[in-house]
Amino acid sequence: MDIKRVKQILSSSDTISVEYNGVPVWIEKCEENGKLVQVHDVAYPQESVSVDAAELEEK
Repeated sequence: MDIKRVKQILSSSDTISVEYNGVPVWIEKCEENGKLVQVHDVAYPQESVSVDAAELEEK
């Protein structure tokens, strides 16, 4: 996924399904460098990680 789409999803009021390595995730924010995205596993919201936006997939 490109960073432009990540920002669109973040600003959307709709719930948009996104996966990282086949796991449903919630996008928290874009990092300042514009390439990394902070996400958390939908099942484990207390654990967040930074991943490359290209590794996210919209479902």
